[in-house]
Amino acid sequence: MLIIVLFVALIVSVMWILGAWLGPKNRSAVKQEPFECGVEPFETPGDRIDVKYYLVAILFVIFDIDLAFLFPWAVVFRDVGALALVSMMVFVGILAIAFWYVWKKGALRWQ
Repeated sequence: MLIIVLFVALIVSVMWILGAWLGPKNRSAVKQEPFECGVEPFETPGDRIDVKYYLVAILFVIFDIDLAFLFPWAVVFRDVGALALVSMMVFVGILAIAFWYVWKKGALRWQ
């Protein structure tokens, strides 16, 4: 384990040094400006971020994690039996209720 860590540290160090040594060094005022999708930035980086971004991120994680359960279940669906089918239907039902609740609360609506 120690050999792997040392090997990785060596590779990272070599890449970092080569990047600093071989990389372009011509800096200009235009290159140092903040860039945001081809548009001039309209907010400073220190401003507060709207809670909607965090809410959408959390909802994405919650509803995306179900794939970690659904995919392996679907792979072995024929071998697991009726109890696994019932338990997965309960799981999908709870996800559907959660999605309906989020939809009715307006958490997916941008304003």
